[in-house]
Amino acid sequence: MTKTFKIEVSEKGLLKALRGFFNALLEQEDIHALLAPCQLPSQTMVMPTLITAGERVNQIDPLAPAFPMNSAKIASRLTRKSSGGKIAALMRPCEIRAFIELVKLKQGNTEDLLLIGIDCLGAFGNRDYQLWAGDNGDDASRQYAQEVLSGKKTGRDNTKLTQACQACEFPVSETADINIGLFGMDTDREILIQPLNDKGAHHLNAIDLPATEIPATRAKDIERRISEKISFRDQMFAQVGEQINSQKKLGAFLSSCVNCYNCRVACPVCYCRECVFVTDVFDHDPSQYLSWAQRGGAVKMPTDTMLYHITRLAHMSTACVGCGQCTNACPNDIPVMALFRTVAQRTQAAFDYQAGRNLTENPPLSEFKEEEFEEVVGIN
Repeated sequence: MTKTFKIEVSEKGLLKALRGFFNALLEQEDIHALLAPCQLPSQTMVMPTLITAGERVNQIDPLAPAFPMNSAKIASRLTRKSSGGKIAALMRPCEIRAFIELVKLKQGNTEDLLLIGIDCLGAFGNRDYQLWAGDNGDDASRQYAQEVLSGKKTGRDNTKLTQACQACEFPVSETADINIGLFGMDTDREILIQPLNDKGAHHLNAIDLPATEIPATRAKDIERRISEKISFRDQMFAQVGEQINSQKKLGAFLSSCVNCYNCRVACPVCYCRECVFVTDVFDHDPSQYLSWAQRGGAVKMPTDTMLYHITRLAHMSTACVGCGQCTNACPNDIPVMALFRTVAQRTQAAFDYQAGRNLTENPPLSEFKEEEFEEVVGIN
């Protein structure tokens, strides 16, 4: 039976205790670097940072409700080829699931990566986080974590968690090598550290941590939180499903799209080296625009916005993990995540597939299954 460990929290607080654990991890001989969310020197934003020097560990902040990018893309860049050393990566559950999808698509490798998950407390949008936290990042993070873990309402001045976080039914990672448990714990006293496989156990056994038992309160707390998120998710699916159930409605949903392609750039699993929408295929001749305008009396500019999103849905709905970075990156606040998750839920259910669930499942359409969609192909 795999041991479960704990980090004891002193009067210096939860954030200090977490940083101490990461420092101990970085001191291990076979860990050459640590990828983790860190407060910028200005204390106004948290960004993924690759750390090799122990003193920089004091900038790590996994409690901040800031999620400016999905670091699965960074982990992909660091592991697509050998880096010459093992990297430990602290990531949110949705980031880990996105990275698993990238590994399946041959865009990353787990061999020289130690994946560390942490119970996800959710996040605000970029602008909301900066308004909420100001230039007092550490104190804001401590306050936020205390509110979330005690069950209090988070945010102020109408600041809410992103729609993606409210609808995410996977706040605890099951696919990391190590998971840091906060839910259902008395985090004024201790944090749970669980190895989820042999790789995780190897690294935790090298650190002098006291063993502990998982408290019964943890499972109940996680179940309650997931139930609330599923309720929000299902309401979102129903609402968006009604908003996009015709071509006219879908056009209205996407009407403010300006073809900036920010959502494509921000998506952690959109990995093509060259997107068809930035090639000559969509570099139309001026006469083509006039022809379209004359045919209907007018043509909305820019063109191809609906085709762009439909193409992305066709490509990505099997791999969407619902992290919400597409919405976070949209300059016109189109709820792109809600659209993609609503469609992805149906696509993944049709293939009995869940993006990022595990490394052993092949992505849909990557292998032939004779018994699949028999009602469509006419096999009795």
